[in-house]
Amino acid sequence: MADKKVIAVLGATGAQGGGLVRAILADKSRNFTVRALTRNVNSDKAKSLAELGAEVVAVDIDNYDSIKNAFAGAYGVYAVTFFWEHFSPEKETAQVAAIAKAAKETNVQHVVWSTLEDTRKWVPLEDNRMPTLMGKYKVPHLDCKGEADKFFTEQGVPTTNLLTSFYWENFIYFGMAPKKGEDGKFALSLPVGDKKLAGIAADDIGKSAYEIFKNRNEYIGKTVGISGEQLTGKQMADMFTKSLGQEVTYNDVPFDVYRGLGFPGAEDLGNMFQFFHDFENDFCGVRNVEKSKSINPSMQNFESWLEANKSKIPFE
Repeated sequence: MADKKVIAVLGATGAQGGGLVRAILADKSRNFTVRALTRNVNSDKAKSLAELGAEVVAVDIDNYDSIKNAFAGAYGVYAVTFFWEHFSPEKETAQVAAIAKAAKETNVQHVVWSTLEDTRKWVPLEDNRMPTLMGKYKVPHLDCKGEADKFFTEQGVPTTNLLTSFYWENFIYFGMAPKKGEDGKFALSLPVGDKKLAGIAADDIGKSAYEIFKNRNEYIGKTVGISGEQLTGKQMADMFTKSLGQEVTYNDVPFDVYRGLGFPGAEDLGNMFQFFHDFENDFCGVRNVEKSKSINPSMQNFESWLEANKSKIPFE
């Protein structure tokens, strides 16, 4: 093990980090070993990673010394933050600043940073096409990540910015699955109009990140976008119909209606979907499917992901 390079993975029990941990452990010829970083080393997910062979280490992402200690001796770091845990762009920005500083101080050779666009570059705050949120954001959970890219540059840390896509797992865990109406028929309700949505299986983010770590020289200093397939709402509904064995129609929800649904983060997500819609060519273009497959040849499309996961989707 001593001659293997350590990749420290933040959010190791989450969707992205867990996929990367499993990808590293599944590579029997690997030159890498994995340090799974998580707040709770006693969780069932953390224990399962330890059983697979990961070194599981506790980290408090809000504590700089904890991050620095967790990175000590690591060759690479997978950096991911989770806005939906606290809904605070300022907190997330502070976390990324600490991650970048700790990576510099511990001489990390390659950071893969899971980021997203700062939508204010497309929709300035004074642009009224979508409401400004929290006083200084259009899509807070995107904007704060894009704004934080600078921390790695300022620290001079060798970094690859990884632009992820809409998780298809949102249909399992985030309440976005097709729902049965009063007429007994299923509808997929999303505010994406007739535009394509770049999507991906969460596991494929981890697999793609691992390939980027393995090919460091090719990706240092670059921004890489990935997606498994880009589909309209109607196309996804049609695939749900085929998978479920009964008709699923597509219900195009107006952005304002979605923003007003009242659940935590509804305004943020409503703006996010409007950004995906209004700037489809930019968002999808940087996430080219063929280029994504050249990085990760095992990349799933929506149909294959749906076939493997349909039993987990709460159709109700």
